[in-house]
Amino acid sequence: MENTVVELKFALDTFYFLMSGILVMWMAAGFAMLEAGLVRSKNTTEILTKNVALYAIACTVYLIVGYNIMYVDNAEGGFLPSLGMLIGTEAADADHALQSDFFFQVVFVATAMSIVSGAVAERMKLWSFLVFCVVLTGFIYPLEGYWTWGGGFLSEMGFVDFAGSGIVHMAGAAAALAGVLLLGARKGKYGKNGEIYPIPGSNLPLATLGTFILWMGWFGFNGGSQLLLSDKENATAVSQILLNTNAAAAAGAIAALLLCKVLWRKADLTMVLNGALAGLVVITAEPASPSPLLAVLGGALGGSLVVFSIVALDKAKIDDPVGAISVHGVCGFLGLMLVPFSNSDATFVNQLIGALVIFGFVFVSSYIVWAVLKKTMGIRVGEEEEINGMDQHDCGVDAYPEFVTVRGNI
Repeated sequence: MENTVVELKFALDTFYFLMSGILVMWMAAGFAMLEAGLVRSKNTTEILTKNVALYAIACTVYLIVGYNIMYVDNAEGGFLPSLGMLIGTEAADADHALQSDFFFQVVFVATAMSIVSGAVAERMKLWSFLVFCVVLTGFIYPLEGYWTWGGGFLSEMGFVDFAGSGIVHMAGAAAALAGVLLLGARKGKYGKNGEIYPIPGSNLPLATLGTFILWMGWFGFNGGSQLLLSDKENATAVSQILLNTNAAAAAGAIAALLLCKVLWRKADLTMVLNGALAGLVVITAEPASPSPLLAVLGGALGGSLVVFSIVALDKAKIDDPVGAISVHGVCGFLGLMLVPFSNSDATFVNQLIGALVIFGFVFVSSYIVWAVLKKTMGIRVGEEEEINGMDQHDCGVDAYPEFVTVRGNI
């Protein structure tokens, strides 16, 4: 009878892990729809191609080397991981199947890479982007992931990041920022005298759909990170996590909506969408321990901060078409620094050190890779290709062929 109960718990926790992973995988669709809606129609096919390709590459490279670097045979509290291939063997006392653990982890690394695609949209070469995807998902992300979730020195130090505000989101934003700085802004985005010219997205209904898909997928992102479901304590924790995740997202959207009304007397949909995502990123660092009220306050802070951050980056001429650096980077950092307010095991000093280590490592290593690609393959398309659109240059297919009348002006 005891063996039967153990096997049932193993099966239930494995199933929960797999279902959570499927929800996170669905976030790939959310990123694709959000980005496709926020770029111009002439670049839609290309951004969709990037999102499909990066997911496939992330899954393959992380299977071959990334998971092993992050989790297999690593020293506790170490700095350098062991180097091997594939996902190792299942521990005798495992709570769930090793394959389910890999599946859950691989969709996280794909999420980190998806953050990059939106920030560099509309002017980066497709193949240079995909080469960078191999490096980030196979080596950069797994190494900083080992320092934290893999039992490395940051986790030994006491750094807390429950589901990845820093490990996933801020890391993706750091890689994106490095690429954006080397890439430069889109043609026509900024004037010679500091003018800022908005470049509207082509399909706000699609962007809204993408946001709701991400919101839904986040329940797997945060809820699955509890790792277990098969007893009263863990089932209660998962329920609290999902409650807080939803509350933070809602508060982020409301805060952004109200702030836009105060600042511009308009309800800017793109800011509201990013406000919801900002709330989700903030709560991801610690969704289990806050009260619902603290989750609301944290989400509202994120939803407010992201509006100011997007405006500030624009003034600094850092061109991010979808606001990814602000949503995932700035608000990822905020989420990490809010953890000690509800989790007594975390300290502000350790959280700050962890955030600086993750951001610094990912930014510097990504900058080096982007710089090498710029010197060799090149990372930016030519002016004519950018004006005509990435769809024709990289893919040869228009996303909306019946609406293409004057290329370069849509």
